Amino acid sequence: MVMKGKKGLIVGVANNKSIAYGIAKACHAQGAEIAFTFMNEQIEKRVVPIAEEFGSDKVYKLDVSVESDFENLREALKRDFGEIDFIVHSVAFAPKESLDGDFVDTPKSAFNIAMEISVYSLVELTRSLLPILSKNSSILTLSYLGSMQYVPHYNVMGVAKAALESSVRYLACDLGCKGVRVNAISAGPIKTLAASGIGDFRFILKWNEANAPMRKNVTIDEVGNSAMYLLSDLSSGVSGEIHYVDGGYNIMGMCAVEEDEEGKAQMTWERFKKL
Repeated sequence: MVMKGKKGLIVGVANNKSIAYGIAKACHAQGAEIAFTFMNEQIEKRVVPIAEEFGSDKVYKLDVSVESDFENLREALKRDFGEIDFIVHSVAFAPKESLDGDFVDTPKSAFNIAMEISVYSLVELTRSLLPILSKNSSILTLSYLGSMQYVPHYNVMGVAKAALESSVRYLACDLGCKGVRVNAISAGPIKTLAASGIGDFRFILKWNEANAPMRKNVTIDEVGNSAMYLLSDLSSGVSGEIHYVDGGYNIMGMCAVEEDEEGKAQMTWERFKKL
């Protein structure tokens, strides 16, 4: 088992449909010992059974908007583990109203919230836990193609993910000399609790499935396996990377089309929305 003896923290498990759950599952299957966090009591009720499923009783409070929670988390991890070998950051949020309409109308307050929760939380988490990271440790966060290209209804979250990916590169340079690697996975669309806030998400799933080279959407297990690789010593030479796990959709320059009897393309936006 490639992660036997490894101890790590996963931030952002919401339920057993979340990408973070898939990562926890893959790491646990390879022998890792995992700690989890929860934001509030409501989330704690979901996270504790998941932790127990993976043989863990290490569940800590972390609201990334509360500065003191980071220090408390570090001290708890230091007490219970001494040091840890990996961190998974699966945290993102933007007010729902900022995911509708035009990006130019994004309120300043919504922009600041998206950046603080979705981006700065990675920086603060890294800085806070750096004293207890082992040599040759790994940090992983989660992104999406909306960071690089326009995706309908993604709006301010796309801008936040772009900042997150840039942060990965700067953190990788800062921490490489300390033996700490920092990477991100850009996963294809998956029906998760977080994705439910994106308008027309059912259409996005169908579009990705129709146009990805593999003609399918990815699963949390597939993302989890790729994450396990990036968190393990198998990827000891990899840092600062944005690794796509999306069935190859990110390489496509044009959508797939069908032709009618006269040879005219039929894959129009309105037609596809009816699928």
